[in-house]
Amino acid sequence: MVESKTYPRRRGFYVKMKLFHHKNGGRAQEQSFFIKYYKWVLSLTLSLYLFTSYYITYNHEPTPITKTHLPNPIFKLASRALIESSHDKFLHQVQENQVLKVFVYDLPSKYNVDWTTNERCSNHLFASEVAIHRALMNSTYRTFDPLTADFFFVPVYVSCNFSTINGFPAIGHARSLIASAVAFISSHYPFWNRTNGSDHVFVASHDFASCFRTMEDVAVAEGVPSFLKNSIILQTFGVNYKHPCQDVEHVVIPPYISPVSARGTLEKLPVTGRRDIFAIFRGKMEVNPKNVSGRYYSKKVRTMIWRKFNGDRRFYLQRHRFAGYQSEIARSVFCLCPLGWAPWSPRLVESVALGCVPVIIADGIRLPFPTAVNWAEISITVAEKDIGKLGEILENVAASNLSTIQKNLWDPRNRRALLFHDQLEEGDATWQVVHALSEKLDRSYRRSRVSKQ
Repeated sequence: MVESKTYPRRRGFYVKMKLFHHKNGGRAQEQSFFIKYYKWVLSLTLSLYLFTSYYITYNHEPTPITKTHLPNPIFKLASRALIESSHDKFLHQVQENQVLKVFVYDLPSKYNVDWTTNERCSNHLFASEVAIHRALMNSTYRTFDPLTADFFFVPVYVSCNFSTINGFPAIGHARSLIASAVAFISSHYPFWNRTNGSDHVFVASHDFASCFRTMEDVAVAEGVPSFLKNSIILQTFGVNYKHPCQDVEHVVIPPYISPVSARGTLEKLPVTGRRDIFAIFRGKMEVNPKNVSGRYYSKKVRTMIWRKFNGDRRFYLQRHRFAGYQSEIARSVFCLCPLGWAPWSPRLVESVALGCVPVIIADGIRLPFPTAVNWAEISITVAEKDIGKLGEILENVAASNLSTIQKNLWDPRNRRALLFHDQLEEGDATWQVVHALSEKLDRSYRRSRVSKQ
């Protein structure tokens, strides 16, 4: 017979078993059987308990923390401090991965800063190549560790070689200069070769951009240099039809207008300044449609404007620029923005920055940063074939929805999005470039590696 006694609990509980001895031999044999039986049951129970405890504690593999947003319940067995530390580290990694990073190559000065000894290099209409470089150098998007970079910026200034004949940028050296820069980075760094340049960014801020030619027929014949066809080009040229000079991954950017100059012009004007010029154009207008090169400049559009509206009191047309011409724009209601050799024009930015309604005359043009600037609400578009009706078109706008257009135009976000600053500002042109690059992260070698892991 088994007698059970219960004892006070201390660290656990136990059962003490006492066996009564009997004189009877059969009872003794039975007693021996029960002793062996209970020892066997107790041994089996303890073995199962120890085995189960060991399996749960050591053999259960937890879910990796990088695959979950919250700690798995199994982590309750671990230290609370360790869980929180690992989770914070994971969240930090997620936040870091969400921020686009750009590595700016430190090229020999012959590729960039040597050209800035001429002050025009940093201020003329092609100077976005300089401005973007400067802004990225000082921005929070820059990384000094190329292994953490999403994109690689190659700062080569090709538009600062000014002609001694006419003073305009001469870019005949552009292809060889960029080819030399590519040879330099591919021999000194491993990053170009691993992607063949697909995550590398260049600026092409002149007429036909990534073709690096000033005349369209030559640009079309030669196309984009083969060594750049895999890269990303930030370029002023953009059209909504197939063209060899945009046969490359690219972002359409605005031409450069000095924000300091535009701000200075606005500050000189009275707050309620009257716009006493109805429509203005100051710039190159050929009297004859063919210029000295034998080509039709502006597809004859500027010549037609001059012939049709020179002498019309509503139009202020001047064939030569002067230093204070921005003050004329600030006094004007409509600013004509006809194409030149290429569809784009610096007047697009000047007019928006100074509150003059841009009149875009360039069939098929693609305008910069359309998600930031609602061009349809702040400008007028006139087809090249309708240039003879320009006066009538502008009169109709002035009589109908001009005030609405002007109100939209004066939204400061439009001006900010089209101006480059030496220090990157949220919403400005360099910020818009970074935003556009963030939509091309599928080209980032680092991101592709992370996603695969």
